[in-house]
Amino acid sequence: MFTGLITGVGTVKSVTPLGAGRDARFVITTPDNDVWRHADKQLGASIACSGVCLTVVEAGDDWFAVEASAETLSKTTLERWQPSSKVNLEGSLRLGDELGGHLVSGHVDGLAEIISATPENASTRWVFRLPPEFAPFVAPKGSIAINGVSLTVNEADGCEFGVNIIPHTAANTNFSCLQVGDMVNIEIDMLARYVARQLSFKNA
Repeated sequence: MFTGLITGVGTVKSVTPLGAGRDARFVITTPDNDVWRHADKQLGASIACSGVCLTVVEAGDDWFAVEASAETLSKTTLERWQPSSKVNLEGSLRLGDELGGHLVSGHVDGLAEIISATPENASTRWVFRLPPEFAPFVAPKGSIAINGVSLTVNEADGCEFGVNIIPHTAANTNFSCLQVGDMVNIEIDMLARYVARQLSFKNA
């Protein structure tokens, strides 16, 4: 489990195809900050990489390697990652840690497209378009994880929704690298998912 509070931005160092090119191995360099200088990157550890929970298969002082299956590549932005791509990083939540964002599983539901990014006072209003099947799970003032970042939904209209990104968030996540037309990883709030599941049985 994760909180959606990013602790640093890593950089993809290399991408190696595996399994006849269907799977992939990524080596990611970690940022030079207090969190990641002392981070536990032991084999088998879980790290959220732009919202995708991945398992460490090898690690060094300032880097770690993960592998992703064809299923993960097809459902996330990982198939677009290249050397120099910026990746939001968060280590797994431990018992007793402060839950400052919201509970994030690292199981990405799918992709959303950036529709616009408009300055609004001191922040920026970002608008995204979801696949229709995810739209019912997004509500104003609800939580959503975008590239692993815990955010509050400002408004939702059909398949589109908006969030505000303050300068601190932009400077400390890969939002600083995103542009209109880019795709982002989306994880809907797990509470909304379970409520919808219960209602489907009730209505049936």
